[in-house]
Amino acid sequence: MDQYTEILTHMLQNRPAKIEVTFPGLSFSANEIVEAAAYHALVKIQEILRDESLNDKDCFHQIEAIVHELELIGLDCGNRHNFG
Repeated sequence: MDQYTEILTHMLQNRPAKIEVTFPGLSFSANEIVEAAAYHALVKIQEILRDESLNDKDCFHQIEAIVHELELIGLDCGNRHNFG
């Protein structure tokens, strides 16, 4: 499955049910849903990488946090990152 499909499938399957209010003429495409999720993940990854309070030993935890963010939007990162 390609990344686009993984993200879209995950976002549609794993979001809690909500009451929706619709506005005529306003809708979100699948592309907009994926782009919003990807943008949010990039912001979180940037925050993780910019945290200079961590020493080199803690960098492993930064990588784990990045992998976690990618997995939250449905991207499978495999098992190679899981050393603990």
